[in-house]
Amino acid sequence: MVNLSVLDIGIIITFFIVSLVIGIWVSKQAGKNSSEFFLSGRNMPWWLLGVSMVATTFAADTPGLVTELVRQSGVSGNWVWWAFLLTGMLTVFFYAKLWRKSGISTDLEFYELRYSGKPASFLRGFRAIYLGVIFNIITMAGVCLAGAKIANILLGLSQEQALLYSSIIVVIYSSLGGLKGVLITDFIQFIIAMVGSIWATIYIVNLPEVGGIQNLLSHDNVVDKLDILPDFSNSEALITLFIIPFAVQWWSTWYPGAEPGGGGYIAQRMLAAKDEKNATWATLFFNFAHYALRPWPWIVVGLASLIVFPSLESINAAFPNLNAEMQGEDVAYAAMMTYLPAGLIGIVLTSLIAAFMSTISTQLNWGSSYVVNDFYARFINKGATEKQKVLIGRVSTVLLMLCAALFSFYIKSAKDVFDLLLQIGAGTGLLFIVRWFWSRVNPFSEIAAMVVSFVIAFVFFINGKLEAPWFEIAGYWQLIIGVLITTLAWILVTIMTSSSDNEALKTFESIVFEGKPKFENFKYKILAFIVAVVGTYSFLFATGYFIYGAAGKALILTVTTVLCVFILIRSWKKIQ
Repeated sequence: MVNLSVLDIGIIITFFIVSLVIGIWVSKQAGKNSSEFFLSGRNMPWWLLGVSMVATTFAADTPGLVTELVRQSGVSGNWVWWAFLLTGMLTVFFYAKLWRKSGISTDLEFYELRYSGKPASFLRGFRAIYLGVIFNIITMAGVCLAGAKIANILLGLSQEQALLYSSIIVVIYSSLGGLKGVLITDFIQFIIAMVGSIWATIYIVNLPEVGGIQNLLSHDNVVDKLDILPDFSNSEALITLFIIPFAVQWWSTWYPGAEPGGGGYIAQRMLAAKDEKNATWATLFFNFAHYALRPWPWIVVGLASLIVFPSLESINAAFPNLNAEMQGEDVAYAAMMTYLPAGLIGIVLTSLIAAFMSTISTQLNWGSSYVVNDFYARFINKGATEKQKVLIGRVSTVLLMLCAALFSFYIKSAKDVFDLLLQIGAGTGLLFIVRWFWSRVNPFSEIAAMVVSFVIAFVFFINGKLEAPWFEIAGYWQLIIGVLITTLAWILVTIMTSSSDNEALKTFESIVFEGKPKFENFKYKILAFIVAVVGTYSFLFATGYFIYGAAGKALILTVTTVLCVFILIRSWKKIQ
C-alpha cells in the first residue's frame, strides 16, 4: 500500500469531478432520444472515435495481461494478441465503410437487415442477451478484477470496497451522458493514461533496484525474455505464440475489440461517425495506436518486474495482505507502481482509474444499447417512447455493472478471461467475415456457430475448474478443436438450409454496396491491408529495437514504416 500525498489525492479527486461534470453537462443532449444516447447523433469525427476505441481497449487489466505474458513467455508472448492486428486492419479496409453505410443503430440490427423472417428476429434478440449481457458481463468482470487488484495493492482496499467506489462514479456518468459523455471522457482518460504509463516506465527503469536501461537489458532475469519473435527451435512456443495466432486465431475467433469484420463497441463507434470516411479513419487510427503506440511502456515495466520481483512467491511475500484468490503474475504491474514518488503515483493511479472507467463505461453503454434497441424496443415494448428507451438504458447500465462486479469474484487473472473469451468466440470469426459477401449464409448459420462455440467453451471451462478433470488437453489444442468443430458445424448448417429471402438480400446489398460490385477494387484493398499490417508491425518493432539500442534494425524498420505510409497514401483513393 502506498501513502498518498495531498497532491496525489487532489489529482484523483479532480479527475473524478471532471468525469462527473462531463456526464452532467451532456446529459440533457444525451437524454433527448436513443440515437443521441447510444450514437451521439451520428455526427462524431474520426479522431474522437479513434481515441475512444484506443482508450476502451486500454482497460485496467491490459497492463496486467501484458506484464503476465512478458513474465511467463517473454516479449514474444504478446503475439497472442499482436496477431489480432490482421483482424483490425481487415475491418478498416473491407468493412468500416459497409457498417457506416448500413445506417443501423447497433451491429445486432444487422441481422434483420441482412436476413429475413422469424429466425432473423430470434437471432437479433438472442444475440442481444448473449453479447450485451452474458459476454459483456464476462468482459467487464475481468476489468473489475484487475481494478480490484490494483486498488488492493496500491490503496489497501478490499475487492468489495474497490468495486463499490469505482462503480458508483462510472455508472453515474455513463448513465447520464450516454455515448457522447463516454467519448469526451475517453479522450481525457487516454491522454492521462499515456502520460502516466510512459512517465512511470521512465522512473521505474531508473530505480536503483533496476539500475537503468542497460542493466535491465543485460540482467540475468531479463536477457532471455527480450526476443520479439518466439524461439523457433522451441516447438511449443512456436505453436502457441506464433503459428496458432497467425494460422488460426486472427480470422477464426471473435474477441472484444478485435471482431473479424467489425462488431461490438468498434461497430458502435463506426456507426456514430459523420460519414464513411470518418468511420474508416477512426478504425485505422485505433489499430495503429493500439498495436504500435501503446505496448512498450507495459512491456518494459514487465521486464523490470522480473528484477524486483523475480517470482510469484516474491510478489506474495511483498504483499502479504493480498487475497489468495487475487494472487498471480498479472499483479506485478501494480506492484511496480508502489515504487513511484508522490505526485507521479497520483497521476499513474489516476491513469489506471481512467483505464478502468473508459473500458467499463464503453461496455456499459454498448451493452445497454443492445438491451434497449435489440431486445426491449424490438420485442418487449415495440411502441416505447424515446424517454422510455433512455430510462431502460440507464437502468440496464446499473444492472450490468452490478452483475459484472459480482462475477469478478469467480475469476482469477486477466489471462483467464482472455483465454475464456477466445474460446467462446472460437470458430465464429470466419462467419462474420464472409456473411457480407456469401449469400448462402443465413440466421441458422449464425445460431449454429454461436451455440456450438459456447457449448465447447463451457465444457472446457468447467473441466479446467475441476480438481479431477475429465480430460487433459493443452490450451492451444482446445482453441483448435473449438475452431474446427464450430466452423464445420456452421458451414454444414449453411449448406443444408436455404438462404435468406431474396428480396431482403437485394435490399441489404443495395444499401451497403450501393449497386456496385461486391468485390470492387478488392486488389487495392488487399494491398492496403498488407501494407498497413507491415507498416504497423514495423513501427512497433522499430520502437522496441530503439529501446534495446539496436539502432541498425530500428532504422531499417523505420524506413519500412515510412515506405508503407507512402504506398498507403498513394492507394487511398482506390480503396474509397
